[in-house]
This record gives sequence, structure tokens and C-alpha cells, in this order.
Amino acid sequence: MGLAGAALAEGVRIGVVNPNKLVERSPQYDQVRRDLEKEFQQRNQNMLDKQKQLKVLEEKKATDSAVMSDVGLNRLEQDIRSHRRHLNLVKEEFREDLNVRRTEEFNKLLRHVSEVVHQVAREENLDVVLSQGIVFASQRVDLTDRVLERLREQFKAASEKK
Repeated sequence: MGLAGAALAEGVRIGVVNPNKLVERSPQYDQVRRDLEKEFQQRNQNMLDKQKQLKVLEEKKATDSAVMSDVGLNRLEQDIRSHRRHLNLVKEEFREDLNVRRTEEFNKLLRHVSEVVHQVAREENLDVVLSQGIVFASQRVDLTDRVLERLREQFKAASEKK
């Protein structure tokens, strides 16, 4: 008898969750996205402003280069290169910082989801909860919607406390 057969013969209770669904459909996930957007909003606006400044300089070069002195044109080209380098640096720092924060918050969310899965599994006296590589699971053993409901309840309770 295989491992699954032995587990069933001994009355092992098994549950299944879809971790991607739990995370993506949880209100906590939406809140994390909104919080990160708010946290990085000012820096994003700063980056957009720098892009506009660069565009203005490039347009000035395109329209005025024929009537500019060589010295003036060289200064403008230096200014454009300087702005472009600075903008690229700002963009790279923004991406790196956003990725770090996104990873931090996503990992916190995954830990919280895992805690809720454990709570539900204990309440339902489950011996094993599987989450990856499941080809099929009946609704009877799929805990995903129950865990998702618990996450929503916790989010609502936390929101009401604020």
C-alpha cells in the first residue's frame, strides 16, 4: 500500500489550500498594495517631475540648437546628460526600494496567511495540509475558502479598531 493508502487507512485527515488564491484574494493583499502605492507616491511624482525636466531640455535642444552658440549647445548637452544620468539613478533606486518593500510586505502577508491556515487546520483537527502540486482536491478537503473568509473577518475586525 502506498503512502496515500496508508494515510487513509489510518484515518489521517487531510486538507488542501491554494496559497496564491489566499494571498491574491485577501483584503490584506489589497491593503498592502494601497499602502505601498501611498508610501512611494511622492518618490514616483519626483521621478515624473525629473522626466518632464529632461524632456523640456531635450525639446529646447531640438528647437534651439540651430541658433545656439557652440558653448551654449555644449552646456545644454552636458545638462541633458547630467539630468539623464540622475534620472536613471533615481529610477533604479526607486525600483530597488520598491522591490525590497514589496518583498518585505509580501513575506509578512505570507506568514499571516500561514498562521491562519494553521488555525483553521487545528480547529478542523487536520493532520496534514497540502498546498503545492495538487492535481485535484474535492471541496470537502479544500480549506482555501474557509481560510479566505477568516482573513476577511480578521481584516474587517482590524479595520473597525482603527
